[in-house]
Amino acid sequence: MRYSPISRFRGTFLGAFLGGSLATGGKMQSQSYLDFGRMAILGTESLIALGRLDLDDWIARQQQESLHLPATDDLSIKIIIATLPVALFFHENPIKLRQNLLCVLKVWEDDPLVRDGTLAVAYAIALALTEKLNPLTLIPQTIAFLGETPTSIPKKLLKVQNLLEQGAGLSKAQAEFAKEEELSNTIAMAFYCFLSTLEDFRLAVLRTNHNGNSQVQDTKSLSSQATGIITGTLSGAYNGIAGIPVNWQVLLLQKNSPVWGLTSFSQMLQLTDAFAAVWSGVYNIALNPKELTDEGCDMALLSVYAAPRVIRSR
Repeated sequence: MRYSPISRFRGTFLGAFLGGSLATGGKMQSQSYLDFGRMAILGTESLIALGRLDLDDWIARQQQESLHLPATDDLSIKIIIATLPVALFFHENPIKLRQNLLCVLKVWEDDPLVRDGTLAVAYAIALALTEKLNPLTLIPQTIAFLGETPTSIPKKLLKVQNLLEQGAGLSKAQAEFAKEEELSNTIAMAFYCFLSTLEDFRLAVLRTNHNGNSQVQDTKSLSSQATGIITGTLSGAYNGIAGIPVNWQVLLLQKNSPVWGLTSFSQMLQLTDAFAAVWSGVYNIALNPKELTDEGCDMALLSVYAAPRVIRSR
């Protein structure tokens, strides 16, 4: 395995955060984006606590913190952020991945474009985490995963495939996809930036913020942030945290400022590690000490052995 699952889990969350932050020049992101980042954290905490997807618990956690769905034009990208924990938790099983994503999407709205955008990003993440992502076949596989759909996302992804095969530059891709601020163009541009610089996280996310084409000047603020988030997510999942520049990570650790409602960047890393542990089926003795403290049970001699991928929480 090229990168460990925990490295890819960390890379996915950190990539999403950095992708959005760099698009705003390091400035504070809008409150609505922070709310959906917070929803992703709450979803992660719910999966850690229960070891399974429970929509009632997820909704209850959101209501407890008074997080509500804002009626804004950039709603779709925020939903993709909020569903990242589901994409990660069920990434190894495409059937469960699709079922649980469709289930959690019902919390918000039944929009075919949002559905297809969420499924496309999640499936690419799944292929990256299982090390089955082939840049030559990713787009055809993603379109097949979406199935028959009335949305324009498959068509836009095919345009990305053609641009990549032609070796088209960034300006040509921007001219093709930056004409309108709609989710299909955002998804397409993110896939282009990711696949055209597959092994370089830094270059991938910086290209999403490049505005050398005058046609993108007016749409830069919103579309760059949305494209940056998705590109960072995909590249982070593929390259892992090891692929994210060390100086960027050090800067976040030094500032240790709040991230998506958490108190610090360090807390985000700790939460991600706990999330990866629950996904892998690691038993947390600290949460259930009584089960292993019967008379005659020597904790020092306690060992558990299993073949790879046998111990799982679901």
